[in-house]
Amino acid sequence: MTDGGSSGFCAPGWEGVRDAFEANFTEHGDLGAGTAIHHDGRLVVDLWGGTYETDSLQSVFSTTKGWTAALASLLVERGELDLDAPVASYWAEFAAAGKDKIPVRWLLTHQAGLPFPEEPATLEDVLSWDGIVDKLARSAPVWEPGSAHGYHAVTYGFLVGEVLRRVSGRTVGTLLADEIAGPLGLDMWIGLPAEHHHRVVDLVGGLSPDPSDIDPAMREMLELFMGPDTTLGKALSCHGAFGATNVWNSAEVRSAEIPAANGVTDARSLSRFYAALVGDVDADERFPAGKQVLTDETVAAASTRHTSGNDQVIMFETTIGLGFWTCSPFAPYGGIKAFGHGGAGGSLGFADPENGLGFGYVMSKMQQNLTGDPRTRTLVRAAYEAIGVEPAHV
Repeated sequence: MTDGGSSGFCAPGWEGVRDAFEANFTEHGDLGAGTAIHHDGRLVVDLWGGTYETDSLQSVFSTTKGWTAALASLLVERGELDLDAPVASYWAEFAAAGKDKIPVRWLLTHQAGLPFPEEPATLEDVLSWDGIVDKLARSAPVWEPGSAHGYHAVTYGFLVGEVLRRVSGRTVGTLLADEIAGPLGLDMWIGLPAEHHHRVVDLVGGLSPDPSDIDPAMREMLELFMGPDTTLGKALSCHGAFGATNVWNSAEVRSAEIPAANGVTDARSLSRFYAALVGDVDADERFPAGKQVLTDETVAAASTRHTSGNDQVIMFETTIGLGFWTCSPFAPYGGIKAFGHGGAGGSLGFADPENGLGFGYVMSKMQQNLTGDPRTRTLVRAAYEAIGVEPAHV
């Protein structure tokens, strides 16, 4: 890509998205990135630029949570999983420490009170799966379950994922491949196969700014809210398992299954994933045709807001459905009925069933923005301009 240019295509009427995408490199510091949009099941935007090639892949952090949420909704729709049944009815060991009555629903809505394991964890615990789920099963909640919600940054994937494993007999990564990614032809993995590692673009930057770049007063405030002994610090590190941000570029982390945080994909697959949740998707030169993954009723239930008030971990208001974020100032997806999930650093995927949109954006340059990355805001705004709709919260 030349400076200010991009590769790929935009359908007629969608050229404003290309303009916004290219401006992200010149105005917002993008180094390598991709964006894609489906409208009414048709791929209308597929762009990449900077250090990206046409087949580049990217780690997308918590954008992964939306994939795990969709799998849970799929098993609910099939009658294999009951959201109101106790977690312990599927995972007997979870009943320890007074957790016997916590329903599956509260795992998806971040209301279980388990944003980190009670015992300190290691990277080996997380990579092994059994080590971390055993610690979570023994843990006592840090608030009364159901009384409040708080972002389960890493534990969400292990909690929901272990229930899915017990119900289906398959890991989350296998479920994703079997039920959604494989049939739709997506480049999307939780647990990246070794033969695709060479396609992944390393993340640049980290989950928190370099302390040497921050003035002392701000550094003290960040330590107060995000230090290793704080609720937020423990949630983000999974109580010490992720002490170094550079582990996310390692082969061992990319190969593991961390269903809240280590998904790998590209923008066109992310966009197609969300488009297929809410409608049929057309065939094109890269993908086969695909049928709608979830019924309209399941989508409506999954995307209905289930939480109110301040988040006990992030400490401001968040709007959460059944594992998905719902549209709000914190999650500015553009459509009032839109739902999806973003990831640390800026990646984002969402669906807008009312306006027939599936959106995906992935990038290598991580930025710290609490209420919507400026790069995705401009892309979302351009997408809604293309369909003549005034976007919400953008």
